[in-house]
Amino acid sequence: MSVIRQADFIESIADALQYISYYHPLDFIQALEKAYEKEQSDAAKNAIAQVLTNSRMSAQGHRPLCQDTGIVTCFVKVGMDVQWDKTDMTVQQMVDEGTRRAYTNADNPLRASIVADPAGARKNTKDNAPAVVHLDMIAGDKIEVMIAAKGGGSENKSKMVMLNPSDSIADWVVETMPKLGAGWCPPGMLGIGIGGTAEKSAVLAKESLMESVDIHELIERGPQNAEEALRLEIFERVNALGIGAQGLGGLTTVLDVKIKSLPTHAASKPVTLIPNCAATRHAHFTLDGSGPAQLTPPKLEDWPQVTFELGDDARRVNLDEVTKADVQDWKMGETVLLSGKLLTGRDAAHKRIKEMLERGEELPVDFNNRFIYYVGPVDPVGDEVVGPAGPTTSTRMDKFTDMMLEKAGITGMIGKAERGPETVESIRQHKAVYLMAVGGAAYLVSKAIKKARVVAFEDLGMEAIYEFEVEDMPVTVAVDSDGQNAHSQGPAIWKAKIADLDRSLAGQK
Repeated sequence: MSVIRQADFIESIADALQYISYYHPLDFIQALEKAYEKEQSDAAKNAIAQVLTNSRMSAQGHRPLCQDTGIVTCFVKVGMDVQWDKTDMTVQQMVDEGTRRAYTNADNPLRASIVADPAGARKNTKDNAPAVVHLDMIAGDKIEVMIAAKGGGSENKSKMVMLNPSDSIADWVVETMPKLGAGWCPPGMLGIGIGGTAEKSAVLAKESLMESVDIHELIERGPQNAEEALRLEIFERVNALGIGAQGLGGLTTVLDVKIKSLPTHAASKPVTLIPNCAATRHAHFTLDGSGPAQLTPPKLEDWPQVTFELGDDARRVNLDEVTKADVQDWKMGETVLLSGKLLTGRDAAHKRIKEMLERGEELPVDFNNRFIYYVGPVDPVGDEVVGPAGPTTSTRMDKFTDMMLEKAGITGMIGKAERGPETVESIRQHKAVYLMAVGGAAYLVSKAIKKARVVAFEDLGMEAIYEFEVEDMPVTVAVDSDGQNAHSQGPAIWKAKIADLDRSLAGQK
């Protein structure tokens, strides 16, 4: 029997959440490096380079990899012979306390994204608690913990289906993946849960994402059972879709496919698909009564020497002088370096703007001929003007785009991932532009922000409207004023290229 101190458990949770906020798992970095070396699409290679550069910067600076520091998911397996030194707190309460300490850490504050009363007021809890805890009792006298911080962009792309027993799981995954868009920030991992009941398949899928990347070892030795064969089939077929990094088209969409399964009803085949983004964050530790967990930092030399470098053909733009006529010269796929002042705003701010316009009220900010950046930054520390400030998923703002273009008068938008067909058409009609920043490169992006101040809706916290002054902020023209769309054209082009390459290789055998 071992005695586990509550204080050690809470401290271990807090330390692990801080640790994963700025350290990628090393196996994930190594897989991303292989994808970078293999990639032939310039746009995708550029995006992966930004993610790798951002990862190294975060590891050095101990600041979050992504501004969305996630919802905490914790799998706790408690040995039957474990005894706690105190019994005044449940495991849920201890995990929540560790979460509070991690997210309010003065040296590295993490963004609080959790809202209570989700069907009603949706009020931020301010400390990112409560966490989602899965508790299991196991044999032994130790406590095993797997903890992750899951971003909303990838979590929102989770899909669940009840297949017929004879249906193909791989077919369903391949059919589903293009519908997810790029809001989950590929390349990442796919977690797939099969069997049990509907809700259990989702837990299995989430738990599978805690495993290390090993698909290349599996490819080398070959599958030894049906699940391993399914992993390989899905891995190959999804990458053949050509979706690529950030959905811009390329060779690598997923770095690994994980599967966990349980027996199920003879009439059922529940399947859940959960993607993990380029900001994959998880840690594992065991407590045996000897003290809090000791997490060993990776060595900086373990990061690949990949640097994000801009070509000489990048267009430099002064946001304080650019006009609506100027942006009509910008073309899809072009790299643009933004300098000057831009405004920020996301879900809550857009909703409030809509309500004010409907009431005939004057807006607190003049949006005319301005660019708006979809972002909710992390609070700054030290001499930072703003914390990590990567883009949020733009499709959530699609329903407000007509309003912002027509009534507010914006010239362009900056975010991540694709826009819907109606939004693309609205951009074309208004001769505006949509620019894409790389999701999963939040700390790198923040270094381009030289000044930041709240200009409206301060009560919304991280969803307030800021004015950023930026210098050489790198973005890609994802939708130009003619409606040319990189997120539809890029994957289509690369899907065809991959098919041609496969046919060529098959002909050589």
